[in-house]
Amino acid sequence: MALKRAFDVLFASTALVLLMPLLLVFALAVATGSPGGAFFRQVRVGRHGREFRLLKFRSMRPGSEALGQLTIGGRDPRITGVGHFLRRTKLDELPQLWNVLKGDMSVVGPRPEVPRYVALYTPEQQVVLSVRPGITGMASLDYVDENELLARSDDPERTYVEEVMPAKLALDLRYVRERSFALDLRIIAATLRLIFRDRAG
Repeated sequence: MALKRAFDVLFASTALVLLMPLLLVFALAVATGSPGGAFFRQVRVGRHGREFRLLKFRSMRPGSEALGQLTIGGRDPRITGVGHFLRRTKLDELPQLWNVLKGDMSVVGPRPEVPRYVALYTPEQQVVLSVRPGITGMASLDYVDENELLARSDDPERTYVEEVMPAKLALDLRYVRERSFALDLRIIAATLRLIFRDRAG
């Protein structure tokens, strides 16, 4: 939708300008808190199956991805001190505003997955790839404590593939069917409430 894309560009550009001082502080804190630089780039699958590099503030130590792509619990030993705060408040996702400006992502939509898990999608689930992935979405809100859920599992990988991912995709498919500008605004409002709740906690 032209309205959605226009909103994405306006929202992302305005947010980047307003938040630039905060982004610089976070980037400096991440870069000086542990070796590895301020940002983390990871290949994700976007609209129509096109791969792109998702940008986040780095929250884990270098080489952590080789030990597994799932984060298990809020105190995963691979997560840095600054990274724990950024993950808990979801502020590690802020650099994805740049992905929105580039057109890789939308503000609201299904969260983009890594190719390894997209390869497991059924034909029905692949419908989520018909829209731009988002920084936040229905599944993101419902599974905000996903890491803690996986931490309680004896086999986190299996739990993610067999339980969590299908449930999230069902919500993403619902979003694709029901998407509207009004729904996007409600999801953004719910996300902001969640962020401020976590920061207050």
